[in-house]
Amino acid sequence: MSDDFQNEIRFLGIESTPAFVRAPEGNGCAERFIWTLKENLLWVWNFEELRQALLEFRDLYNETWLLERRGFISPNAVRARTLADAALAA
Repeated sequence: MSDDFQNEIRFLGIESTPAFVRAPEGNGCAERFIWTLKENLLWVWNFEELRQALLEFRDLYNETWLLERRGFISPNAVRARTLADAALAA
């Protein structure tokens, strides 16, 4: 797995738990999410529309989704607070 990905999930407080060999049900939810994206976006729209839809989803998620594990605040708020704390510590 890429260092960037591992750093981001660590930053978000997510524990990386790879699926076990010969146990595909461990990542079934992620696979279903990708399948749903393909059904609703990739196979319906052209590439530019897909790119725009994914960017809009990213922005919506980062601005409005409340994460319980972070005290019901959005990912953008978590990042801003973390950066502010780091600036104070420096």
